Amino acid sequence: MNTPRQAPFHLCDEPVLHWRIGPITVARVVEGITEFSARMFLPELTEEQIDAAGAWAAPFFTEDKRRLLLSCHSFLVETPDTTIVVDTCVGTHQPRSMQTDPTFLDRLSAVIPGGRDGVDVVVCTHLHFDHIGCNTIEIDGVLQPTFPNARYLVAEPELAATLADDHMDVVEESIRPLLDAEVLHPVATDHRIDPWTCLVPSPGHSPGHVCLSIETDTATALITGDAVHSPLQFTYPSVSAEIADHDSAEATRTRERLVARLADTDTLVLGTHFPTPTAGHLRSGPLPWIEPVEGLDLVGPLRAPR
Repeated sequence: MNTPRQAPFHLCDEPVLHWRIGPITVARVVEGITEFSARMFLPELTEEQIDAAGAWAAPFFTEDKRRLLLSCHSFLVETPDTTIVVDTCVGTHQPRSMQTDPTFLDRLSAVIPGGRDGVDVVVCTHLHFDHIGCNTIEIDGVLQPTFPNARYLVAEPELAATLADDHMDVVEESIRPLLDAEVLHPVATDHRIDPWTCLVPSPGHSPGHVCLSIETDTATALITGDAVHSPLQFTYPSVSAEIADHDSAEATRTRERLVARLADTDTLVLGTHFPTPTAGHLRSGPLPWIEPVEGLDLVGPLRAPR
């Protein structure tokens, strides 16, 4: 197997950040940050558009604005009933174009009440390698579910498409062991996990891509997955990651729906690839923009194990 060319990578020195959504806590645990050529990854995004967006967009690019900064991180969602991990990053099974930090899984486990055994649900927003690489762990030479007590959820059309065309070479490492263990559950794209969390259909980047909606009596949030790689795709929804998209036209329509849903609301947007500040509120104007909401830097698990 040829080792893929790897983009510049920053080992994680990012703190674990937390946000409160009513009675729910969301934590961000970063695997690392990768630099990509902005022209390569978002070819329709111009330097003039980046400049026009304003200072709020600066944290998402290198200083010269030529390279896009993409964070790879997992979100840990703690509802009153359920401990949920959303996406499991790149992992160490094989060399990838995005690098990994071998300490990531230990750092993630340290934040989870009860460690890996304490996870109830793993949400796979889609089945690309940088979102499911830690779905499995090798124990005594055998790949097993990383979170042994969890149900792994993936949208039905996403699983079907990936099994039919494993173009990212993920099935044998990150999917088949879960199927063999009978812990991977194909679900509807609007599947409800518990009273506070449900999937949101967001196709385009992949055939069955989903976001995760968090809803309480007092607050709401949305974890984007790869419906949006950079917050500037809220500003310019027609700008697509053509190199990675299954259907860029559909991805654009998804972003347009998200802008209509989220703009000028109190819904906290949590970007799956957004480096710090990672979260914010979408505001309208001549150009939509993200008003950042800083996370809290806390230490240790979110709560005692149940």
